[in-house]
Amino acid sequence: MSGVVSGFTVIFIVVGIGYLLGRTHVLGDAAHEVLSRLVFFVCTPALLFHSLVTSDLSVIFSKTLIIAGGSALTIGAIYLVVARLWLRIEIPELAIGALASSYVNSVNLGLPIAIFVLDDASFIAPLLLFQILLYSPMALITLDLTVTDPALGHASRETTLRDAIVTPLTNPILLGGITGLAISAIGWQPPAAVMEPMKMLGNASVPGALLAFGLSLTGVAVFKKGQSPRRQIALASVLKLVVMPASVYVVARWGFGQSGHDLFAQVVIAALPTAQNVLVYATRYRRAQIMARDTALITTLGSIPAIAVIAFLLA
Repeated sequence: MSGVVSGFTVIFIVVGIGYLLGRTHVLGDAAHEVLSRLVFFVCTPALLFHSLVTSDLSVIFSKTLIIAGGSALTIGAIYLVVARLWLRIEIPELAIGALASSYVNSVNLGLPIAIFVLDDASFIAPLLLFQILLYSPMALITLDLTVTDPALGHASRETTLRDAIVTPLTNPILLGGITGLAISAIGWQPPAAVMEPMKMLGNASVPGALLAFGLSLTGVAVFKKGQSPRRQIALASVLKLVVMPASVYVVARWGFGQSGHDLFAQVVIAALPTAQNVLVYATRYRRAQIMARDTALITTLGSIPAIAVIAFLLA
């Protein structure tokens, strides 16, 4: 338990520094965007590459992939059914809401928590690859088939199937992961001249992601009366922070017989907040943007006490 407390203390301090940097504008107005891009395009691919090259492939193609991926799809389906019957919202909003309730922030918070709390970055890799390779394309195709906003133009509709296939393959994080998996599969150990730069850049991923996360918390107001779809946000947030971890606990413990640290890791991963990718999709299709933004922030703030409770009960 002391290791978990120490890990969260590290995370809180670095996030707090990022928040102070944002409040004081020491790094300028574009700091969050620049730092986020550095983490996304350079540091995190290097971290994933190094972690997978030095890991056993059985860790990736394991129960974690089935549990994490299956739970994401299940929670998303629950949102679709409940929101459709209860709130009577349209399919594009349902698609964004389903993602908001189940698409995990596996980079900005997932990797730091995997490293500092779970002591192993490979715990988050299966879910990260599942979301990039399968979940994102499914969302893009669904949104394109159901969004009728003329402002999107015909070009978007004609190219979305291509984008759904090509975009994940050009994602730097996925490329780093696939390259690491391939090298690990053939049993080749790259020379130190290659691995050391990857290790150095990868070591910058976690502090960079936490600083970027802290920067993102400044100047954002959520849950405004008359603007935010509160019932949709509440439904997605409860599913993400309560139902998803609880269901993963049940499945992992009694369905797969997991216990101890493995069970703890599965539940912690399920309690991670909504990813910013959901807001990116909502903005692109001009549907449910406020819902995506507010759910991401609320689940981000709520995930910290949620994971703390999980750590207290299971660590």
